[in-house]
Amino acid sequence: MARSLACWLGGCLLVSASGLVPPPENVRMKSVNFKNILQWMSPVFHKGNLTFTTQYQSYRKFQDKCKSITSTQCDFSNLSKYGDHILRVRSEFADEYSDWVNISFCPVDDTIIGPPAVQVEALADSLHMQFLAPQIENEPETWTMKNFYSSWTYNVHYWKNGTDKKFQTTLQYDFGVLRNLEPWTIYCIQVQAFLLVRNKTGEWSEPVCERTMEETTFSWVVAVVLIASVFVVFLMFLGCSVSLWYIYKKTKYTFSPGNSLPQHLKEFLGNPHHSKLLFFSFPLSDENEVFDKLSVISEDCESSKQNPGDSCSFGTPSGPGPPELISKGETHFQGGDPYGDSPLLSSASEGDQSDCLRKPQI
Repeated sequence: MARSLACWLGGCLLVSASGLVPPPENVRMKSVNFKNILQWMSPVFHKGNLTFTTQYQSYRKFQDKCKSITSTQCDFSNLSKYGDHILRVRSEFADEYSDWVNISFCPVDDTIIGPPAVQVEALADSLHMQFLAPQIENEPETWTMKNFYSSWTYNVHYWKNGTDKKFQTTLQYDFGVLRNLEPWTIYCIQVQAFLLVRNKTGEWSEPVCERTMEETTFSWVVAVVLIASVFVVFLMFLGCSVSLWYIYKKTKYTFSPGNSLPQHLKEFLGNPHHSKLLFFSFPLSDENEVFDKLSVISEDCESSKQNPGDSCSFGTPSGPGPPELISKGETHFQGGDPYGDSPLLSSASEGDQSDCLRKPQI
């Protein structure tokens, strides 16, 4: 009887000791764009400050994630995007601890899709929109929330600034155009992601407002931009051409410096007669050039009439001839034909033997 009473009293003391540390309160998962943060509230405990330990189930076994921390949240962003996960947290004080508080979490179903980025450009009476799905931490930059969901679309709300009436449209792509809007009017746009298969919507973006223009103004702006672009391209081409020519001249001067003509060649080319002689292949007469006179005298071949076999012969006059003529002729032969007898005299001695009276040729 006494033994059973002691066991009962010991069990009661053990239960009361294990219940001394209260468990965490309001345990929840805050997940936006797969940024998974487990949060809770610290219970009231008068003995001192509590610490907390969190775990997640992996292959039917729990593993510690945040151990003995004073913070009231723990990051579980490294969990797989798919599948259900069991998470739990407990309070600790010295060697005592509370019971575990468990929650179930599926990232692809439970995470909140954040607002997309929106860019708006006004062209005439229309607004051109560009969307960018929310980015994901711990993933490549090219990966967005859109890569993890099918049937991704955008819900677009737009309205005139200052009015409460909103218009709605749905777009399947990352861009869209709102046409036939009133000119010179400010329109505001809000966008959210929408998953048709899961019937799940994301958060709305901040309003983006832009003013429309008139068609004529748009055409004028396009013409000005086009002309300015052509002018800029021309200036760039001209600048590049001048730069390349300058670099070419500098390079040519550096590696192959120019050589000037010798002084005597410059003087030769500076003389008008020499310049003409260089450009034309035939020589020009010189005013100071001296010519010698040449005379060829032949006798009347009277004997050829009487004796046909005899040939005419050339010779000098029997009388004393003009010495000046003979000397000049000899001088001309010696200066003009360095190879011997003149061709003219040779041809005359072997020439025609007909009856003729040759006159002196000057």
